[in-house]
Amino acid sequence: MSQPQTAITPRREEDFSEWYQQVVRAADLAEPSDVRGCMVIKPWGYGVWEQMQGALDAMFKATGHKNAYFPLFIPLSYLAKEAEHVDGFAKECAVVTHHRLEVGPDGALRPAPSAELTEPLIVRPTSETIIGATYAKWVQSYRDLPILINQWANVVRWEMRPRIFLRTAEFLWQEGHTAHETDVEAVEETERMLGVYAKFAREHLALPVYTGEKSAGERFPGAVQTLTIETMVQDRKAIQAGTSHFLGQNFAKASGIRFLSRTNTQEYAWTTSWGVSTRLIGTVIMAHGDDDGVVLPPRVAPSQIVILPVTPKEDTKAAVLDAAHKLASRLREQRFHGDLLRVEVDTRDIGGGTKSWEWIKKGAPVRIEIGPRDLEKGSVALARRDRGPKEKTFPTVDECVEGITVVLQEIQDGLLAKATAYRDANTVRIDTKEDFYAFFTPKNAEKPEIHAGFALAHWNGSVEVEKQIKEDLKVTIRCIPTAGQIPGAEEPGRCVITGEPSPRRVLFAKSY
Repeated sequence: MSQPQTAITPRREEDFSEWYQQVVRAADLAEPSDVRGCMVIKPWGYGVWEQMQGALDAMFKATGHKNAYFPLFIPLSYLAKEAEHVDGFAKECAVVTHHRLEVGPDGALRPAPSAELTEPLIVRPTSETIIGATYAKWVQSYRDLPILINQWANVVRWEMRPRIFLRTAEFLWQEGHTAHETDVEAVEETERMLGVYAKFAREHLALPVYTGEKSAGERFPGAVQTLTIETMVQDRKAIQAGTSHFLGQNFAKASGIRFLSRTNTQEYAWTTSWGVSTRLIGTVIMAHGDDDGVVLPPRVAPSQIVILPVTPKEDTKAAVLDAAHKLASRLREQRFHGDLLRVEVDTRDIGGGTKSWEWIKKGAPVRIEIGPRDLEKGSVALARRDRGPKEKTFPTVDECVEGITVVLQEIQDGLLAKATAYRDANTVRIDTKEDFYAFFTPKNAEKPEIHAGFALAHWNGSVEVEKQIKEDLKVTIRCIPTAGQIPGAEEPGRCVITGEPSPRRVLFAKSY
């Protein structure tokens, strides 16, 4: 039996890692840069990021946050003020030591010895320290608090094993940084923003996420508490899709963020930070993509509907194009979750089959074909990306316009339901060390990339146990799930590794 036509080779079950790379390329999302570890985000990929950015920005502002911008360069001494923080990022830092080049005796460019900086500058890996120094200038009294600020920026973390969107030396993100009068307010902020991320992931990205707290071994360097959203992709590995950190007073003390309290005493502020990045694009690809390419949730697709005029003959071409543009205008008047629909008419002079496959690979949620026969019948051919490429309905133009938002919502809901069912089917309760090690040991030595999934198991809270599991299996605790999220997870038991008492189960998995 011949294999069905697909746009991507290899197929997911053959080589998931290579499938992912081919999908990114075929969908024209991004490509490697000439600078090792960096990427060029192409218009379709950046369009996805713009939709994510726009939705999140509105959600941040709805919770009282405002945007600002802080320097790309951070003095080395700032980073060194918080010992745990610098230790956590030291191996990933890019360092600027000179401010000018000169031509050497051999004709080659080199840093000018006379232009060495008095203090090296770190290219922003994260901004807690530079923003903390700024907040120290802004905050004098409790009346200056809270400060609720977000910035959209790029950061640099020197990755040794880059992968487009998931791990690159430079990537785009947002980072929120807030300062508060009390620890209670700061903890509430940390939890609130995790809730924003979870809502965004589920409702916009169709990603079922577990929320929870990171263990001490996985906590953000310098934080008191790190909260996370974790999701499963189709090779059953976990992806940390967003984090929110309660920093306590650690960074406030390092940066000198002090204020005159209501009782006329000098106090240190309580701070938080939280962020998501272009890693979310890779997560969406890995969670929803298929052997034909990307499958985009409608709420973040740059073009939710693509109209493909079919113009086999010159004498009908003008009428078909006119009908396509008129349909596009009517569709653009419809609203989906409050926003006007994003509709594109593809008038490129290339074969209809080739054009259709391009949009399938890109993951456009809906494709609508209009040709001479459709004009005669007053109908259109509508194809959904979440169904087979040849599966089409033939509604009238009016039915198409009136029902299109229902179709988009069905796609959005269907992707979330499918991903949730997949995650739940691959989340397993494990109670013995033997079963735990067997679960995370590849069954097929030729395909070690096929991972078992999430293990819900008891843990005694020991850092030593965490380290042992990570060294033996490359498995980490993804989170201590939020109470009430997974039935029975809060029941006490025995640590799956040591047999010692455990207050509850936690989620273990291999991860990106």
